[in-house]
Amino acid sequence: MKHQLEFEKPIVELQRKLDELKQKPDENKTLGIDFDQEIKQMEQKIAETRKQIYSNLTAWQRVQIARHPKRPFSLDYLQHSFTDFAELHGDRLYSDDRAIVAGFAKLDKHKVLVIGTQKGRDTKENILRNFGSAHPEGYRKALRLMKLADKFNIPIITLIDTAGAYPGIGAEERHIAEAIAVNLREMMLLQVPIIAAVIGEGGSGGALGIGVADSVLIMENAYYSVISPEGCAAILWKERNAAPKAAEALKITAKNLLELKLVDEIIPEPLGGAHVDAKTAAENLKAVLLKHLEASMKLSTTERLNQRYQKFRAHGHFNDPSAKQTAAA
Repeated sequence: MKHQLEFEKPIVELQRKLDELKQKPDENKTLGIDFDQEIKQMEQKIAETRKQIYSNLTAWQRVQIARHPKRPFSLDYLQHSFTDFAELHGDRLYSDDRAIVAGFAKLDKHKVLVIGTQKGRDTKENILRNFGSAHPEGYRKALRLMKLADKFNIPIITLIDTAGAYPGIGAEERHIAEAIAVNLREMMLLQVPIIAAVIGEGGSGGALGIGVADSVLIMENAYYSVISPEGCAAILWKERNAAPKAAEALKITAKNLLELKLVDEIIPEPLGGAHVDAKTAAENLKAVLLKHLEASMKLSTTERLNQRYQKFRAHGHFNDPSAKQTAAA
């Protein structure tokens, strides 16, 4: 429990007491003390407490799990859910953005192009990956490879885990907004199947830049939002400490997004989050990706493009109070 979260403290305290009971089994037996029953009761209590906590998570607590430093990243899923991954580099215009990893791989029997945002495990890797926040060249690299996949009729899978695109001066000078906008337009027109999965953070345009797809999936404890809870809190409540309140108001959890029809399916995670059992999380991701990929592959190109277009056109509903008043009159 090295990286325990605030709401996990009851579990951590119980685990500490359990470790104390187990610490000196030989000495306890010598003294004629048998703690086996107490140990079993403590283990049962830990299991019940864990289930209770993770069955009633708030939106902010799920955001914290999505950001957990031990949570599997794109490269972890590429290792466990895919095979034969061959990474490709560069946008052929400026440079290679290491915040986005991309290359061809196999998902079960299917040859696919995989594109994912990648964070780092430590300071050195985070600097290399720019904390998972892509520059314009990252989105241009992604688009270059998507067009290559489209040319050779290879399906595309994207793995989204970013707080957002990089908002620095250099990125603005190289037209980050234009790069994302072009991706949105071009992904809508690609003829091959596209499946997107939010595996951690899904931050604003940075996520949407590789998120236009036939099916948009989301991990159980991931979130997808136009702005971070902290950013929303700073704007609406003028203080970042209101982030938990903002997270609830934004409706950014997997359950909320499914109800709003902004995602197509929730990918289950092991109890406690994907970081608790990365292998099981990867198996769950693979199964759901395959399901949606094969469903999209059965469609004709015309059907696929029409459904993709209609899917995103259906996002958002507008209420016109004046129209209601006119109808009532």
